[in-house]
Amino acid sequence: MYLSVPLRYSPSQVMKVLKGKSAEYLRRDFPELSKRYWGMHIWTRGYFVSTVGVDGEVIRRYVKEQQEEQIRQEQLKFWRDNSG
Repeated sequence: MYLSVPLRYSPSQVMKVLKGKSAEYLRRDFPELSKRYWGMHIWTRGYFVSTVGVDGEVIRRYVKEQQEEQIRQEQLKFWRDNSG
């Protein structure tokens, strides 16, 4: 997602609103998400922000690494849930 935001808003403020509102809409439109992710966050804690031009490869690598980390976290949760 590429955004153009007025300078008076910090990247953290923008991300807080984007993640918060989108999570509300997702939970409202897809109630099964609340059951699946009960006690968890829908979005990962991190995000990538650049205030200058960034090479597309840098963004692709960042997204890939985030996906891999999310898979690792889900696998750990599954293992913990089923080990006891």
